[in-house]
Amino acid sequence: MTTPTSKGTALITGASSGIGAIYADRLARRGYDLVLVARDQQRLQGLAQQLAAQTGRKVEALPADLTAKAGMLKVEERLAADKGLTLLVNNAGLGATAPLVDSSADAMDEMIQLNVVALTRLTRAALPGLLARGQGAVINIASIVALAPELLNGVYGGTKAYVLAFTQSLHHEVGAKGVQVQAVLPGAISTPFWNRAGVPVEHLPQHIVMQPDELVDAALSGFDQRELVTIPSLPDVAQWEALSAARLAMGPNLSLQKAAQRYQAA
Repeated sequence: MTTPTSKGTALITGASSGIGAIYADRLARRGYDLVLVARDQQRLQGLAQQLAAQTGRKVEALPADLTAKAGMLKVEERLAADKGLTLLVNNAGLGATAPLVDSSADAMDEMIQLNVVALTRLTRAALPGLLARGQGAVINIASIVALAPELLNGVYGGTKAYVLAFTQSLHHEVGAKGVQVQAVLPGAISTPFWNRAGVPVEHLPQHIVMQPDELVDAALSGFDQRELVTIPSLPDVAQWEALSAARLAMGPNLSLQKAAQRYQAA
């Protein structure tokens, strides 16, 4: 077996199944050593052993519950201490499909903790080392609901809008300092996510459902092209470019001394 030249270490959250497990496979085959983070210790260790045997890479299982402070701190410490870290993939996330009034407040809080708080803190823990070394990357898995908040649960959509905005801001901060950032906006993907969110994936129109391996391969193609935002399902990238350009065009007029004429008293 030919082992690719090492590209450093990639830490992947939510790595025991679905999108995270496929990222682990693809990145190991690209030459990354791996640190795999998830709650399911047995599944995580099984995947780590399998990937190490198949790819010849060093693969570490790091069981942690990122919705709990102790688990989050455990991973933060690992990120801060690893001088070989070159890539953080913030993939772990929870979703919801029910309207807000039909949702558990505790479940919404857990979703915010994982989708927003953990992602932010882990990125913050990894950045000093990446910046000091002048290289590396952060991949944040968002969702198309960041652009379509009317879909699914509004709290879920809000957390993914945060991920998109956070990634755009992070690029503004560190993009010129050797650290690449990418937000990936999947649509419906055939993973256990949907069962946990309350709608089995089999109940979705199949023409909107992408397989997770196709999603990850497309996302990594976007990463190789150094896209800041990758929307794997979008046929015409000009639509995203037009939306982004329109947002930037509004910039000079978003904060002015006087209210717009339409709000002035007659």
